[in-house]
Amino acid sequence: VAVGLQQLGITSGFIGKVGDDAFGRFLTKTLFDKGVDISSVLYSDEARTGLAFVSLKADGDREFMFYRHPSADMLLRPEEIDEDAIQSAKLLHFGSISLIDEPVRSATLHAINTAMNAGCLISYDPNLRPALWPHLEAAKAGLLLGLSKANIVKISEEEIEFLTGISDLREACESLWHDKLQLIVVTEGSKGCYYFTPEFQGSLDSFKVKAIDATGAGDGFVAGLLQGLLKNPDTINNQNHLAELCRFANAVGAIATTERGGIPALPDLESVQRFMNANSSLN
Repeated sequence: VAVGLQQLGITSGFIGKVGDDAFGRFLTKTLFDKGVDISSVLYSDEARTGLAFVSLKADGDREFMFYRHPSADMLLRPEEIDEDAIQSAKLLHFGSISLIDEPVRSATLHAINTAMNAGCLISYDPNLRPALWPHLEAAKAGLLLGLSKANIVKISEEEIEFLTGISDLREACESLWHDKLQLIVVTEGSKGCYYFTPEFQGSLDSFKVKAIDATGAGDGFVAGLLQGLLKNPDTINNQNHLAELCRFANAVGAIATTERGGIPALPDLESVQRFMNANSSLN
């Protein structure tokens, strides 16, 4: 998401911990080369960088295999959080994976509380990975904890049904709504997305592309959504503007599936605008 935002013209940084190893240095160099501020990234000599291996099915969908018990990211401690970086930001984005294990769980909650106290917008992508949780009930509790802290939520249709047991998207969003929330957007894969606020709701079809690799599609969608909200926070209060922003996010997510890799496939602003213009008659 940090790279996706940077690609779309929004200054971003990453807070976390990697191993003091070749993988960790590769990841931080990749972020740095994309323009992401890595001054808040720490290197650990206690554990190695976590690895996720992704295999692709024929339709471009993914299967994951994780190596991380423990990995460096899990060892980030609350006192290591760069509070100055958070307090100078407009938005903090996080996912549920950092809520699984201690001490990174406490570090994440500390970062969220720091952001809240600084008046930052809090964005959350549950990003459910069942294999990383001890059991599904723990996963559900962890995902709901993250959601309880958020102003903006991007969630997949599978995740929202997992959390609520409700297949109707409007009813599911209503059941999750709380006072801090401003917007829920449900991604529906090749079908598009559904956006929900108490005042208005709507669906947008996806852009039709030949999907090669879905890795990065969700992160691209989030980046597309957040860049618009950062540029114009009032977008949430105008249904036409919000629908157009979700269409933009759909475009970013669609483009991200047309190349291999989570980061290399993330498009810049010019590429998204060119893609949307070329597909304007189709959406």
